[in-house]
This record gives sequence, C-alpha cells and structure tokens, in this order.
Amino acid sequence: MIHKQLPELLRLVVITDSELAKPVGLMNVISEILERGAGMIQLRDKTANANELFKLALKILPLTRSAGALLIINDRLDVALATQADGVHLGPNDPPIADVRNVVSERFIIGYSTDDPILGKKAESQGANYIGCGTVYNTSNKSDAGEPIGINGIKRMVDAIDIPVVAIGGIRPENVPDLLEVGASGVAVIGSIMSSRSPGLITEQFLKHFSGPQANN
Repeated sequence: MIHKQLPELLRLVVITDSELAKPVGLMNVISEILERGAGMIQLRDKTANANELFKLALKILPLTRSAGALLIINDRLDVALATQADGVHLGPNDPPIADVRNVVSERFIIGYSTDDPILGKKAESQGANYIGCGTVYNTSNKSDAGEPIGINGIKRMVDAIDIPVVAIGGIRPENVPDLLEVGASGVAVIGSIMSSRSPGLITEQFLKHFSGPQANN
C-alpha cells in the first residue's frame, strides 16, 4: 500500500520552480533528483494555467512512476484528478480536505500546509495524509511564507498529530539532523535544489542524513 511507504517517500519532497531551474532545465532537474532518490515531486507553479500544469504533469508522471516516487499537484485538484497524479497539496484557500477526501480514492494522497497545531489536528481528522509545516527558516522562495517558526514550531506540530510532518522553508542539508531530532518525517525543498547546477548532488546531501542514527524511521 502506498500509505505504508509514505513516510519514506516524504523524506525529501522537491517543489518545482521553473524559473529557478532554468539554467539546468526543469525536466533535467527532475530526472536527476529522481535518479538520486527524491521520493516526491510537488508540481507548483502559481503563474501557470490549468492546461499548462496538465501538460507538465503528464511529462513528469512517467519519470516519477519509473522511479517509484510520487507526483503531487499543488492546489489544483482538477489537474491532479485529470492527470491521475498521486495526490494534491492543499492550503487554507483551497477546497476543504473533508470534501476532497469524499470524492477521491483511498490511495489518493492529500497534503496540507499549516504551522498551527490546532489546524494540523483538524486536517488530520478530515483525511490529510501529511502536513507541510513552516516556514522553518527565512526563505525568499515563497512570498506567503510568513515569519519563521524555527525548530520548536516543528516539534509542536509533531507532538500534536500522528501523521507525518514535513518541514519546509529555507532548509539546507545541514539543517536535516536537527529537524529529524524533533520528529520531522522529512523536508520539502525549493531553492536549494531548483537553483543548483548540481541538483543530484544536493539531493544526495539531503538524503544521506536519513540513513544515520538521527533518522526517524
């Protein structure tokens, strides 16, 4: 079952940014990071329309399926369903989790973004499979990131819910041990990988921390 594999696949979630990836090319970045073990690609492009996201998702899906990874669509449930992606990542301005859960299959993955443990518990009760929590550190890659919550903010969320918590926001490879120490299941990354000329190498630097004694298995 995909849900049993989910914590492992959430170790490294890579969120797309076509502009940052331009020097290498988005599809080249995705191919390289999947080869090095990234478990989830979150397709995110706030400027693309539904048709553009649909076409891009159809290009990415064969790569994620071949690698045994997941493709999650940010915000757009319609695109996720139309492309038969593995799930959708929602926020407070998207359709309610409970309503989405009622119209998708049991295997369809729903992620939710919040740094509020009360909202995290509500999301879990409504059928979310994991929480994206942050921003942990300062970042320039999400205009709506808000004030950093730090390591303690991740711990508060981990203590409040039973589903995996994925830390996001300004995370670099050297931050991973501290996040694992407080119970995060994984990290979500944009800039560190999308803007790198060696995305595969950075992917390895993130993932190496999940094989050590701090890894939260």
